[in-house]
Amino acid sequence: MAIDFARREYRFGVLTRESLHDSPFEQFRLWLDEALASSIKDPTAMTVATLDAEGRPWQRAVLLKGFDQRGFVFYTNLGSRKAHEITRNSWLSLHFPWFFLDRQVCVQGAASPVSREEVERYFATRPRDSQLAAWTSRQSTEIPSREALEASFRRCRERFAGVAVPVPEYWGGFRVAPEVFEFWQGGEMRLHDRFDYRPDPAAGGWRIRRLAP
Repeated sequence: MAIDFARREYRFGVLTRESLHDSPFEQFRLWLDEALASSIKDPTAMTVATLDAEGRPWQRAVLLKGFDQRGFVFYTNLGSRKAHEITRNSWLSLHFPWFFLDRQVCVQGAASPVSREEVERYFATRPRDSQLAAWTSRQSTEIPSREALEASFRRCRERFAGVAVPVPEYWGGFRVAPEVFEFWQGGEMRLHDRFDYRPDPAAGGWRIRRLAP
């Protein structure tokens, strides 16, 4: 089936240097709030890109679970492929695909484990079935069938019947401390607006640059 890519236009808005916050954290917060208020499905979804031991990239979508001046937080099985790759190389990139708003945000930074206290506090807020799923799935390992996975879930449900579900020892989270932000706003005639933020130690803040689309 042929697809006419040329018909796609970007008319949602423009991005100017004058409209940007001096802080990339404040700019991200503004765009995140607008994404949350929109009709975008899963506005907190982000792609996490890591490198394997041979330097080959891999990506997957996860949900952002926390954001402040310290960085971006997500949770995962610590035995997963992404967790192993982050342990080997803590540098990774995040991508927020807010295409419904003709926007993207890219972030590059180093990940570090969040505290066990934070992990336990967040785990307690998860729906019970999601808590049980953390015990059910040894993420990224081979399984024989869907039926085997569902049977494991039923066993976990029986195991913790009538009691609070504890946090598995192999379940935790990471916080990505950003070093680079890039904000992209689609523009007509493919003349998109792109700005990146990089630390400016001399000025004690961030250097903002307009980039060619």
